[in-house]
Amino acid sequence: MLLKYRSDYQKIAMDLLSLMPTFKDWDRLQHELAWYQSGDDRTLYLWKDTYDDFAGAVGTQVQGNYLIVRLITLMPDKDVIENTWQLLDQLATTLPDKRLMGTLSTAKTIAKWEYHHGQSHSNRATADSGQ
Repeated sequence: MLLKYRSDYQKIAMDLLSLMPTFKDWDRLQHELAWYQSGDDRTLYLWKDTYDDFAGAVGTQVQGNYLIVRLITLMPDKDVIENTWQLLDQLATTLPDKRLMGTLSTAKTIAKWEYHHGQSHSNRATADSGQ
């Protein structure tokens, strides 16, 4: 289950984000949380696994018809591909009118998820492929 970040989840969100090397620095971590809260087009979701435990986080930004997946992090004991697919499936269901896209750090994961679901590049609409 995906839950939108709110201030009472701050400690959980900080714990999850601190698993990423980028956010080992306290100031950088605080800045990232503030960034997600400062715009309507940005959302940090916390992900609960099938046992109802907080197990991951995904940061997104809406740009036109796309939902840019800026970051994905999972607890070390939950960091398996099936959980990543489940998290992305739930994200795609949450915003069904947006196509998931990745950043440099998440593009491979998004591409593998799309391939896993049979959404290879050749199956995308021509408007998405730039033709």
